[in-house]
This record gives sequence, C-alpha cells and structure tokens, in this order.
Amino acid sequence: MYHTIRPGQIWLDTNGSRIQAHGGSVIYLDGVYYWYGENKEKTNGRDDIWHWGVRCYASVDLYNWEDKGLIIKPDTEDPASSLHPTAMMDRPHIIYNAGTKKYVCWLKIMNKNGSQTETILTSDHILGPYTKVREGLKPLNMSAGDFDLVVAPDGKAYYYFERVHSETICADLTPDYTDVTGYYSTHFPHSGPPYVREATAHFMRKGKHYLLTSGTSGYLPNPSEVAVADTWHGPFRVLGNPHPDDESGTSYHSQISSVFKVQGKKDLYIACADRWLPEFVHTGYEDYRKVFEMAFHPDEEKRKDIDEIISSEGLDRHLVHDVNRNTSIADYVWLPLRFTDGMVYVDWKEEWKIEDYE
Repeated sequence: MYHTIRPGQIWLDTNGSRIQAHGGSVIYLDGVYYWYGENKEKTNGRDDIWHWGVRCYASVDLYNWEDKGLIIKPDTEDPASSLHPTAMMDRPHIIYNAGTKKYVCWLKIMNKNGSQTETILTSDHILGPYTKVREGLKPLNMSAGDFDLVVAPDGKAYYYFERVHSETICADLTPDYTDVTGYYSTHFPHSGPPYVREATAHFMRKGKHYLLTSGTSGYLPNPSEVAVADTWHGPFRVLGNPHPDDESGTSYHSQISSVFKVQGKKDLYIACADRWLPEFVHTGYEDYRKVFEMAFHPDEEKRKDIDEIISSEGLDRHLVHDVNRNTSIADYVWLPLRFTDGMVYVDWKEEWKIEDYE
C-alpha cells in the first residue's frame, strides 16, 4: 500500500506490476479516478513494438491503482492498422459526450511516411469495449501531433494540438466529438523543433485557461512553458517556465502529459508527467539543446548535420542519435501546481501527500 506520491520513483499497481499508463490522463467518475495511457510493457527498445494498447487503472485515493486491463487492445492481425503494435500510437485522450452518452477516445498516430493522423473510437463505458469510428483523420487537413481534448461546461468540446512542426491549434469539435467543425485558432508559431510546443495540457482555474507545453526534442526532456488566456481560443500570453528549481533545464527530467483537479480539494491541481528516460536522469539538457538548435536552425546556411554537431561538440552519439527507447521502464512525475502572483509553478518534492492540501 502507498500512502504518499513519490515523483520519479517506480510506481507499482495493486498487483505489484509497473503501472503502464504513459502519455496519460486522469478522469473522475462516480467517486473513482481512472488513469489511462499508453501500455508500454512490451516496448523494450529492441523489438519493433511501439505500444501494446491502452491500459486503464482505477483508484479512490490517487496512491493505489488497480489494473482494469486493456481498454483498447492492440490489433495484432492487421499490420496496416493504426492499432498494430508497430504503429506509433501516442497520447490517448478520452472525454464523455453527454449528448450521445458515449466515451470518445482520440489517438495520435505517427505514420511511417512522416505524417501524423488521428484514430477515433467510442464506447458506452469508460473501460470499453471501444469501437473504431475514424482512422487516418487529418484534422483541418493538417498533420496533427500531441494534443489535449477538453469539454466546456456547456458541453462544447475543444481540441488543442501541435500542427507538426509549426504552431499550436485550438479547434472546435463537432457535437459528437469525433471530428472538427472547421473553426480554429492558431498560437505559438515557431520555425521548427526544438522551439515548437508539443505535449499540450489544458486546464481551467478561476475562469482562466492554462496551457502547459514542452519543446520538441523527442524523448530527451526539455524546459516546459506555461501560457494563460481568458477564452478557449485565446489569445494566450506566455508566462514562462513553470519549473522554478529546475537547474537542468529538463522539467525535472520529465514531460507533462495532463493536468487534473483533485475532487474535494479547494485548489489542488496535479501535473502528470512521464520520465521517459529514467536512466538519463543525471544528464543535463543543455548539450543536447545545441544539437536541436543547430540541426533545425531557421537560417539554412547555419544549419548543420547532426553527425557533424555530435563530432564537433564531443557529444555522446548514442544519447543524441540512437537513444534506447526502452519505455517499458519509464517512470512518472506527479507534482502539485502552485499559483502565485499570476504565475503557475511546479515545485519539486521528493515525496508528498494529498492530505497536506485543503
């Protein structure tokens, strides 16, 4: 039994197995929290397995999580399916449609041709079974990357996503939440990685809309950024890096995937993050930022080949160029948000308790 949250430490479910809910989110239903995400139990970095479906866990205390199994199973029979284990499926997000009485799940798919599309599934229950209703969707005819889905109090839903690799889009969803209407707004334009914002996590507090995002550097962690707006479509004002004690420039060696408010607490919001590469926790980001900045420099004449950069800067070729993507051992960094003088902070805590907050 757990009685505290220990960011960055191995987190086991009630069966004693590693929790596999990466790029995940938490939804609260009838007194129970459901934490779901990418099941990486077979993603060892050696085999061509990117995922093994979407797994979900249930908890009433946010410490101890019961494995509820695969709510979306991998399609092992069809190599062309977006749910095949070799398909690069990321960041499931589930929202409930009160009008259709359906749970709607969106999945980001990184296709082998370089484009990124969405697969949408629906279910009558949070734990499934889910039925595929769309595959290969290009929202607004854009290559769509990391995203978040949000439902407003009036039932209207919004889709925040990275337009690969240029800007952030906020798009209105159709009434059934399975497509976009065509109305959208654009935010945070950048020339390319590592500047483009990804891993967008939206939350609302006291009428304000907040977006927490990371830079674009693959599994290597980087500095986060928080922005605020008065409306769903902004305009958003960038506030800065929310990690005040993060001298490494790595967001505590993690990447935030979602934010949720704890029920019954006055003002407790938790940022859920993945520590994708726990074996590199003591490696700073600064040297590797040089690689991304030079490789994707907006001035073509100043761009350099990654191999040239590695050689000239004396960097670890394995770490930059061929990271072992054994995400089956990725850990989680869950931390409370602090709101001070209009800024949002994520303070590092070795260990903390829900009960310490009002």
